[in-house]
Amino acid sequence: MKILFFLVFLGLHSAAAVTHSMKYFVTASSQVPNFPEYVAVRTFDGVQVEHYDSNTMKAVPKQDWVDEFPEYSLSWKWETDFHRDNQQVFKVNLKTLRERFNQTGGVHIVQEMHGCEWDNETGDFNGFYQYGYDGEDFISLDLKTLTWIAPKQQAVITKQKWERAGQGERWKNDIIQTCVEWLKEYVNYGRSSLMRTDLPSVSLLQKTPSSPVSCFATGFYPAKAEMFWRKDGEELHEDVELGEILPNHDRSFQMSVALNLSSVTPEDWRRYECVFQLSGVKDDIITKLDKAVIKSNEGFPLGAVVGVGVVLLLLVVGISGFFLWKNKKKGKEGFQPANTTGASSSSLSTSVEVQDTG
Repeated sequence: MKILFFLVFLGLHSAAAVTHSMKYFVTASSQVPNFPEYVAVRTFDGVQVEHYDSNTMKAVPKQDWVDEFPEYSLSWKWETDFHRDNQQVFKVNLKTLRERFNQTGGVHIVQEMHGCEWDNETGDFNGFYQYGYDGEDFISLDLKTLTWIAPKQQAVITKQKWERAGQGERWKNDIIQTCVEWLKEYVNYGRSSLMRTDLPSVSLLQKTPSSPVSCFATGFYPAKAEMFWRKDGEELHEDVELGEILPNHDRSFQMSVALNLSSVTPEDWRRYECVFQLSGVKDDIITKLDKAVIKSNEGFPLGAVVGVGVVLLLLVVGISGFFLWKNKKKGKEGFQPANTTGASSSSLSTSVEVQDTG
């Protein structure tokens, strides 16, 4: 699985779903124009709740209810200080990885993600840890066997060191126990804000008379929805292109599904309809294919443009991540994994440092 990236960011569970998730992303980059060298993000059920970057140099809440969360009242300064230190750790990581891959200069990106999922009906939970370099997997943890998977030869030294140190067991405790504990707190505290249901507005769009017709839904929440075309009541799979669920600037979501009509006669258009289904909502939103209501390229809604812009940012911020590192092992040999010693109670804290042996 390619880490670049984390379109997992776009398909996350909603707060209304049974399965809840907390995910942390961090990205360090070099020579990327007009973008911070270090970005950190935390998401809860697909909603960004925390952000830090090396331009602003400040950790901030992205939801009002998070800022009011009792355990967070004194943590923002700590987390800001932490990330300022962590920027230097990731700068070292980038330098070392370039050396391992025999690279000089150019654009390079380190990506890291970890988190957990919890089913509040069954009580089942799962966790994950992934580390990537330049858009490809570098190392990840198999929680079942507590072994590290190193698809690249350059990561073998890291795998060996971490397994000798028993880092898999410690990571399991961090991800499963600490992450799930705080995920449960988030579910309880953020319920009123995140359990809402917002229906979308749905439009038919077409760039030119010969282009596919896109059924575009925007303004819905949560981000658990399905959208498809059907003909005579039967769902279509051919000549259909389904887009990703994308975030809007107002924290709602959008998605689209395009239908190629090149082989459809005008007389048959009435047999087609677009169907939008939102989790937790009984009735579907059905839009009949009607040439009279199709908006041309000139009428394309601004929300779509804004949403795509946000997604492009998230693909780099989602290249990013929110992962609190406690840099206690500077100067030691090897690729250092997470260390939760001294972490704030509000988040997991880690320290990844890449330094090769001589």
